[in-house]
Amino acid sequence: MTDSYTPPKVWTWESKSGGQFANINRPIAGPTHDKTLTRGAHPFQLYSLATPNGVKVTVMFEELLAAGHSGAEYDAYLINIGEGDQFGSGFVDVNPNSKIPALMDLSGEEEVRVFESGAILLHLAEKFDAFLGPKEKRAEMLSWLFWQMGSAPYLGGGFGHFYAYAPEKWEYPINRFAMETKRQLDVLDRQLAENRYIAGDEYTIADIAIWSWYGALVLGRLYNAAEFLDVESYGHVQRWAKEINDRPAVKRGVKVNRSWGEPEQQLHERHSAEDFDTRTQDKLAPEAE
Repeated sequence: MTDSYTPPKVWTWESKSGGQFANINRPIAGPTHDKTLTRGAHPFQLYSLATPNGVKVTVMFEELLAAGHSGAEYDAYLINIGEGDQFGSGFVDVNPNSKIPALMDLSGEEEVRVFESGAILLHLAEKFDAFLGPKEKRAEMLSWLFWQMGSAPYLGGGFGHFYAYAPEKWEYPINRFAMETKRQLDVLDRQLAENRYIAGDEYTIADIAIWSWYGALVLGRLYNAAEFLDVESYGHVQRWAKEINDRPAVKRGVKVNRSWGEPEQQLHERHSAEDFDTRTQDKLAPEAE
């Protein structure tokens, strides 16, 4: 970074920031257009995209169903954030922050909206009394869940943005956030050196939340940065990430609301378990020809 920048006394939004996603970034909230959200027949209505934050929730639903909680049936609708779907009036009614994922819980007498991925995980875990771990470990588990919520913005909005999405490569921010990302990986590696899962011997929502970001990172699925960050050196995180990756519910969950990559890994909408066998893009593509 050779050019210095002197901030004005009062910042004003004069131009787009540049880089990927610049067309949807803005300094104000609220809807940009009217659009009613579709609803299906199940108790839970999810509006999302298979980013790490979205994957947390679809994995959670698939884990609940795999564990026998039939009341966790859900409809999942694709929200294309690149096209600005998150600024539709219906979506903003569910999440005033205009970020995926957003959930409507229709299972009770009154409709309940839930937004922020960590809040959705905790809401579902408490509702079904599942993936919370033993009570004596509850504080530990919640500490790691909120660790993820506080730490991942440095990985995504910090490292990911400047390494992969910014219009130019700048040494200072890349070095700053690479250092922090590697520090976080070291935090996890030290914890997992002494624990099978994040908070002990049981798989919990803390694992689901952290895996969706840091598991994806060490498995080489984020920002094409695996070599740059030397992710192979975090052996305990690698062991944990691969074990969770092999869970059948996780393999299903990562496909839901995915709109890129291999066609067989894309299930744009999910309305029943059969959709994984009949509605992925490799099954639908021939119909469009």
